[in-house]
Amino acid sequence: MGDTNGTKRLGILVGGGPAPGINGVIGAATIEALNRGLEVVGILDGFKWLSKNDTSHTVKLSYADVEQTRFRGGSMLHTSRENPTKDEQKMQNVVAALKTLGIDYLVTIGGDDTAFSASKTSQYGAGAIKVAHVPKTIDNDLPLPGNMPTFGFQTARHYGGELVRNLVNDARTTRRWYLVVAMGRTAGHLALGMGTCGDANLTIIPEELPDEGYSLDLLCDTIECAMLKTKVTRGDDCGVVVVAEGVAEFCAEDLKDHPLVALKYDEHGHWRLAEVPFALILKRKLQERAEARGEKTTYVDVTVGYELRCSDPISVDVQYTEQLGWGAVRYLLGIGEESYERGGAMISIQAGDIVPIPFSDILDPKTGKTSVRRVNVHSDYYRCARSFMTRLEREDLSNEATLGKLAEAAGMAPEDFRAKFGPVVGM
Repeated sequence: MGDTNGTKRLGILVGGGPAPGINGVIGAATIEALNRGLEVVGILDGFKWLSKNDTSHTVKLSYADVEQTRFRGGSMLHTSRENPTKDEQKMQNVVAALKTLGIDYLVTIGGDDTAFSASKTSQYGAGAIKVAHVPKTIDNDLPLPGNMPTFGFQTARHYGGELVRNLVNDARTTRRWYLVVAMGRTAGHLALGMGTCGDANLTIIPEELPDEGYSLDLLCDTIECAMLKTKVTRGDDCGVVVVAEGVAEFCAEDLKDHPLVALKYDEHGHWRLAEVPFALILKRKLQERAEARGEKTTYVDVTVGYELRCSDPISVDVQYTEQLGWGAVRYLLGIGEESYERGGAMISIQAGDIVPIPFSDILDPKTGKTSVRRVNVHSDYYRCARSFMTRLEREDLSNEATLGKLAEAAGMAPEDFRAKFGPVVGM
């Protein structure tokens, strides 16, 4: 599919996991490029085939191809987690394949790993291929300014919150506890949003945990305390606890040899957390504890993540992705306030305007890779969300009346309760 007419050509590819709104970016970028007289080439399966210098997995995109799909979930160009940055030859293959395809401009859509691959493509292309990256992830963990969300997050939080709220109603109806593990590696944005919008009793995210000394037992202690406090303060023996999947990495020493866990890694060297049955492990651990106390408590394990990734985008993500795709093409063509900068950029929207962020500004100076945005647990945003949770606090253990009620609910002496659960609040 080489250039035979002298017409400039735009390539579009998608990397990483799906997120609501991908087709919106593809559609908007295609329409804007066609309106500007460019040809548009859809590159299938991310960097997978390019890294092999294989140019056969492409499609030419027209208005008709994108107009009906841009409001739908999924990715019309598919996606993959292929990481060409690990191999010098793969990066050279990527650039060679793009040149063979006659690609002058490239729009990549993806998360932090795809952003890094995009920055390296720009570097290896040495100016021959202009690259713009559109940040996408339901994890909301890319460092966008002004706390702007990554596209797909709003939709995932919306539907995830509805699922949690349904489980809250089910828990109250059937008098049981649901243990929900939500997608999100090192950042707890999605879990916190789901828990807050769904009215979960407790949400636990990686950002609140200590760098050292955390364990599966301490996690279960935290959950048990929330359950006991719910019983004491609300008179309920049921509810929903949401845990971000990234919490599993803080319990790595307890999980790595667990009979239910077979550790696997993805192309970018990350634990494949989706293959760790974290919710089931928590359920069984808590069941064992309840049985040891002679209690009959029903726990149900639920993992939420894949169900959200290909949802049709809600209105806010439809509008958001349309502007991002439109803005990416205009940036590459040097139209608007910001002209193309050598090295390429990630496209952001700030105060309603397209603002390109040079790749050099989003790389972590320590790792050389894309920085990760995490939940700021010192912010009012987090403090507000936490205030609506039911969880053990330091003052609960120093207030004799409260301590007595909690200890009674646990069938323990107050001092034994304080000694056992003090570590939950850092005592």
